This record gives sequence, C-alpha cells and structure tokens, in this order.
Amino acid sequence: MTSGFNDEKKGGESCSNVLVHNPNLDAMKEDILYHLNLGTATHDLPAIFGDVKFVCVGGSPLRMKAFIEFIGHELGLDEPKADYPNICAGTDRYAMYKAGPVLSVSHGMGTPSIAIMLHELIKLLYHARCTDVTVLRIGTSGGIGLKPGTVVITKQALDARFLPRFEQVILGKPVVRSTDLDSDLAEELFQCSKDFDEFETVISNTMCTMDFYEGQARLDGAFCSYTEEDKQNYLKEAYAAGVRNIEMESSVFAAMCKLSGLKAAVVCVTLLDRQKGDQLSSSHEVLYGYQQRPQMLVGHFIKRRLNAMSRGVLSSPDADKGRHPSRPEAAGAGGAADLRQQEQVEQQA
Repeated sequence: MTSGFNDEKKGGESCSNVLVHNPNLDAMKEDILYHLNLGTATHDLPAIFGDVKFVCVGGSPLRMKAFIEFIGHELGLDEPKADYPNICAGTDRYAMYKAGPVLSVSHGMGTPSIAIMLHELIKLLYHARCTDVTVLRIGTSGGIGLKPGTVVITKQALDARFLPRFEQVILGKPVVRSTDLDSDLAEELFQCSKDFDEFETVISNTMCTMDFYEGQARLDGAFCSYTEEDKQNYLKEAYAAGVRNIEMESSVFAAMCKLSGLKAAVVCVTLLDRQKGDQLSSSHEVLYGYQQRPQMLVGHFIKRRLNAMSRGVLSSPDADKGRHPSRPEAAGAGGAADLRQQEQVEQQA
C-alpha cells in the first residue's frame, strides 16, 4: 500500500505522461478518489492500473460490464465464463471493470456526472503512472439527417450555439476551454469502421447540450415554449454547422482529455433521426443492436492497435485485414443476455 503519492515523482517529474494541473495535489499526503472508492493510501494504484493503455467510458454500468466481457474475450485474456468484478463496488456512483490493458468505466448521464468521474479518473491514471493512454467514449445519441443506427465519430464537440468550446463557471467567472479531439485517432477509427458492412460510420461534429429535453429542442418534455417549426429551424442550423448527432457529454469529455494530454475520441450510435421525431419507436431488440455498434468498432480498434503494438509497428488501415470483427455477444460471459433482461435502453448516455 502507498502512504501517499509524493514518491510517484522522480527528480520532480511525474512518471506518468497524464497531466494534472493542480499544485495543491503535491501537498496532500493522501488523495481519496471518493466517487470511485479508491485512494493513494488504500490501494497500490500503479500495481493495479499501471498497465492501462485504453480507457472506454459510457453511461450505463451494465453496458460497460458487457463491454469488458466482450473485449476480454476478444483479446483472449480470460476464459469465456470469466467474471469481472466491479472495482468501484464500494460505491453506487460509478462502475469500473478491467481486462488487461483495457479499463471500462461508467460515467452516468450528462456533463456534471461525467465531469466528476473524469476528474478522479485522470488523477487515477496519473497516480498509477500510466503512459500513452487512449480514452474513448462509447454511447448513444440522437441523429440529425442520418439513418438510425449510423455510428458517428466526433470530429469536434460543439455547444448548443454550435461553438467548439466548453464553458464552465469557476469562482463566479466563465472559463472557456477548447473541445478539440485527436483527428488522427478519429481517422484511425474511421478506417477500422470499413471492416464492418452492416452499418454506416461517419466523421462529423457532435452537439453537446446540458439537457435532454428543451436543450435538444424536444417537443415532448414537461415544458416546451417553442413550436415544431422552431425546432426544425434549430436542427437545420445545427446541420448547417456540420452537426450530425446530439448527446450530453462530449464537450466536457473533449475539454478535460485535452487538458490532461490524453488522446481521446467519441464514438456514438444514433438511435433516431431527430428531424423526424423525438421519441424512440424502434423495438428493444433493434435499439440493443444499435447500442452494440460503437462497442464493436472500438473493440476492433483496440484489438488492431494491440496487434500492431505487439509487432512493434504503428496501426495501419491494413492491419488484420481479412479478419471479420466480432460482435459483443461473442463474449459468451452472459453479459449480452443479462443486458437484454436488465437494462432499459437509455435514450441518451
């Protein structure tokens, strides 16, 4: 067990290339990651998490459990019936699972929830001395002008005014941060998507809102002060700004990953075309199939990356060419079946 984390530095420099921008941390004898039920004094973070190279985050705990079962099987890390314990079992805020170099973490719904998780996740990676980490958000969204089931890789996260920024009030003053994402990573994911013929994938801008109903121009909330025409005009403006999907986490995700020096990407499937309606009418089975698509793409990307790393070469569009990527059900650990039975499909996560 570590008594603190001052010993994580050599010559005044962190052993991790994950950046934190908080001089107060140096004066702390212990850092309690409260919402993850982890800490520098209670857990040997480098021993537990030091080998992490990929962090996948998504809204639902059950979805992230299913994903770790899928990726664990895909990478041949465990037996098909292997159980993955929730590392954050001591709290009901978030869930975390690990399979080899892959960490799977739930973040809840909306900007405040994912921001809290990211603060503690970034510190976790820093304390664990992780290097060369890639972070990917996998989730669902509402589409604009896209066929339901289309996977969107975010080019840039825009706010509700179609600006590439995340604004937060700190000490009563607005602080604006960039929402740039790694373009090379987005392109690599897009090249991976060409191995799938059952769904379309695009790279485009994503609009991140602070609300699911009025903030996304829905007409079916408890309150609505605008018309169908107003809604359609707003969505047309969004489309003209290059927006092809709407969700509630990408802007703060992009901003915080950029600040911490982490390469990051957002991969979300569209569950419906918002220009044609607000409520989900597809069956649970169809929606569940849509939800698997980002998992399939990201899992394929991770497998290809690790194969390239093991050969000592950079990942390329031709890596693993000819191998048909697997579906999450192939995990065989009961996660997919359990998810069907237990999880109500989230409209936005």
